[in-house]
Amino acid sequence: MSFEHLLPPSWRVQVNDWLAEDTPSFDYGGYVVGEDEKVAFLLGKGNQPAVLAGCPFVAEIFRQLDCQVEWHMKEGDTFQPIRHVATVRGKARNLLLGERVALNLLARCSGIATKSKQIKDLAVGYGYKGIIAGTRKTTPGFRLVEKYGMIVGGIDPHRHDLSSMIMLKDNHIWSTGSITAAIKRARSVGGFSLLLDVEVSSEAEADEAIEAGADIIMLDNMEGGNSGNITESNLHERAIDEIDILSTSAVHQSVPHIDFSLKIQVPK
Repeated sequence: MSFEHLLPPSWRVQVNDWLAEDTPSFDYGGYVVGEDEKVAFLLGKGNQPAVLAGCPFVAEIFRQLDCQVEWHMKEGDTFQPIRHVATVRGKARNLLLGERVALNLLARCSGIATKSKQIKDLAVGYGYKGIIAGTRKTTPGFRLVEKYGMIVGGIDPHRHDLSSMIMLKDNHIWSTGSITAAIKRARSVGGFSLLLDVEVSSEAEADEAIEAGADIIMLDNMEGGNSGNITESNLHERAIDEIDILSTSAVHQSVPHIDFSLKIQVPK
């Protein structure tokens, strides 16, 4: 089973766009190195164990440049730096065309996967039996990669977009006048197949949301809540079994990237 099988048909188009963004006109460095066939080592570096994530994207970046990637470890596995993660073969110019795009993506995706695994493992260590989830606070244009990193790291990626689940937050409720009115209006168009998640700030609001037919109650920034300002430092207090889902942006916002490098090998 491969995480790559989750990806939609459109994902390869994004890779083409990344390459076009990075080389919009002349490739001056590529002119210097030419098209001799070379071998490059992809190295996982840094100063801590890390989870490898983003392999399909990296392989596709180099495939579109007529290079081949041979992976030496499985995506989702943890490695100790410095680790020879993969070998990439191709023309020197093409290797360097893909280098920075591939490294940036791998650093971000692996960073998210690593932090996701760390927080999940921490919660499990505290005895928490519920679900650890990310949020929708992802980078525009890069959401697919960031959600992918969460999945590889072993957590729930949360909804992917506004169409994935109906979530009614404070602005929705203030705009319609009440929780009940907002839920009624949402149900009239969302139908039975979409879950309905409602943000509340008090027990009374939670009771109203449940009575009106909400499927999920989001206790945002409340004592004992399941969303808002959840970090590794306060996870022990928040990871209680009365809460089914803990949703945190700590797994993907301000996450340290994992350092990778690509080194063309000098013939011996």
